[in-house]
Amino acid sequence: MFRQENGRLIYTYDGETMWIEPWGENSLRIRATKNRAMEDTDWALLPQPEQKTEIRIESREAELKNGRIRAVVTWAGKLLIYNREGKLLLEEYMRNRKDVTDSKCSAIEVEAREFQPIPGGDYHLTLRFESLDPEERIYGMGQYQQPYLDLKGADLELAHRNSQASVPFALSSRGYGFLWNNPGVGRAVLGKNITSFEAYSTKQMDYWVTAGDTPAEIEEQYARVTGTVPMMPEYGLGFWQCKLRYQTQEELLSVAREYKRRNLPIDVIVIDFFHWPKQGDWKFDPVYWPDPDGMVRELKDMGIELMVSVWPTVDRESENYQEMLEKGYLIRTDRGFRVGLDFEGATIHFDATNPGAREYIWEKARKNYYEKGIQIFWLDEAEPEYTAYDFDNYRYYLGPTLQIGNIYPVDYARAFYEGMEAEGQKNIVNLLRCAWAGSQKYGALVWSGDIASSFSSMRNQLAAGLNMGLAGIPWWTTDIGGFHGGDPNDEAFRELFVRWFQWGAFCPVMRLHGDREPRQPQVGTTGGATCCSGAANEVWSYGEEVYEICKKYMEIREALRPYTRQLMAEAHEKGTPVMRTLFYEFPEDGKCWKIEDEYCYGSDILVAPVLSPGITVRSVYLPAGSLWTEYDTGRRYKGGQRVEAVCGRDTIPVFLKDDCQPLPIQSE
Repeated sequence: MFRQENGRLIYTYDGETMWIEPWGENSLRIRATKNRAMEDTDWALLPQPEQKTEIRIESREAELKNGRIRAVVTWAGKLLIYNREGKLLLEEYMRNRKDVTDSKCSAIEVEAREFQPIPGGDYHLTLRFESLDPEERIYGMGQYQQPYLDLKGADLELAHRNSQASVPFALSSRGYGFLWNNPGVGRAVLGKNITSFEAYSTKQMDYWVTAGDTPAEIEEQYARVTGTVPMMPEYGLGFWQCKLRYQTQEELLSVAREYKRRNLPIDVIVIDFFHWPKQGDWKFDPVYWPDPDGMVRELKDMGIELMVSVWPTVDRESENYQEMLEKGYLIRTDRGFRVGLDFEGATIHFDATNPGAREYIWEKARKNYYEKGIQIFWLDEAEPEYTAYDFDNYRYYLGPTLQIGNIYPVDYARAFYEGMEAEGQKNIVNLLRCAWAGSQKYGALVWSGDIASSFSSMRNQLAAGLNMGLAGIPWWTTDIGGFHGGDPNDEAFRELFVRWFQWGAFCPVMRLHGDREPRQPQVGTTGGATCCSGAANEVWSYGEEVYEICKKYMEIREALRPYTRQLMAEAHEKGTPVMRTLFYEFPEDGKCWKIEDEYCYGSDILVAPVLSPGITVRSVYLPAGSLWTEYDTGRRYKGGQRVEAVCGRDTIPVFLKDDCQPLPIQSE
């Protein structure tokens, strides 16, 4: 049953083979299959140098130690994982009579590693663990549109949708991190009685687990085996202006000129979708964008970088469709008409998992955008988005969507990252609407998708951003004000907009975007003109009072530039989230593990967003062990207590730690 081979512990029984091997510091990779051979694809994990481990094999059990983590396998195949103090971190949920001496022997016959055969060779895999502690808290797992930071008790779809990103790394309050290293569509249930991970179609089980004394230690060990973001370029530290959508070159330039005329800090302005003749043409429509080279030059003279939207969708009438079809560069469907997204045309997505398709789309972008001086791309539709999420109907170069589909946004980011890197560009960042584990190493800045413009939606984004950071995606942002709806002349929406804008100043990237009401008149009749624009969405579009508040927080963001640069260096070097849960910075303060509506921007700034309308006073918990100074008043408080912070419409509660000066203290 047990043997040692190439530094790994191998268990075999009744057609199943399980590998346990060291994979990074204090970490293990565990794979199992009932196929003839183990697949050698690493998915999110980076190859690791050979490590020395301690392996012990006896007749009834075997164990492998790697630093602070230890795995034990019984003769019956049950796996248990401990930390260096002997604390049981994970125990497989096995309910059978294979080992009648096991205290959990049972007649119900439930396997810990259940390989349910699928005709054709794959398996529906379910992995089950005991829920060892009812007080356990679990964080990370990506971006889900719900308000809960602690995911214990949650039922999560392991699949991507517009505004949902499955990044299946979980950080536990019990002192471990767990990566479900399987890009197939599935399900995770973090239940009170059982924790389970499912893959609906796969060839083998594959996960990675690490042990650490603090959340930071766990996060950094995870980053070392999956990669870190590049260093954020300077234009990523300031304010980004965007709306749905600037319809002409002159409209965009007029907005940029107005920002400069008002002497407002701005780093990036964005050309959104349908600036092209057809989806899949990947070029400017000369009817509406007659001189993109001159436009880019003028923007650069103003100190503004231009970001351009690129969609992976290819219209059947695109100039590139037939060639891509012939070369096998398009996603295939197993049944029905070959359309993935029916929006402004019948389209199918390019296949980002195909190396040739990645080179093809980058060459189009290089010729039509990059050579004009555009060095930052908005890689939209990165899930990819389908009109109907029939995951069992789509097939990629690497395999069916059910088997490998969650890898798509990684390879989409990779296409542009590797192309830009080959051109000699450093510090690459591109905006994507989705991610999976490992996306960060390809310069993926993820935003939270087409969300509602409401306070409840804003609350969801706070949980999403913090959990994305813990899932290993430190570059994250959201549409300030939400995406769908919102009239700039509506006072209720203006209040929401102000609160979101204030919070946006303390997000990893501060980006204004949205599809505002009422819709604007159509400009032109050809190309993308039928995709009409939303109402104006510049900081002066919301009235003078809102404008002054926006100006205040844009200036705060600019004052934070040196501090934000430092945070981006930490993300690059160690994988540290830019937005950090309170327990990440203060793990010894038990109350911090229960706070879900505050966070730290870096280690020295505590931010308490206003998440409901009509709020003028907000309760804020200040972590123990530090002194805190309220930014807007200069009042000082001892940590370990709640305080009532005044938050009129022009401010949100912000506290600075221990006389830290990333911002100049105000006074009453």
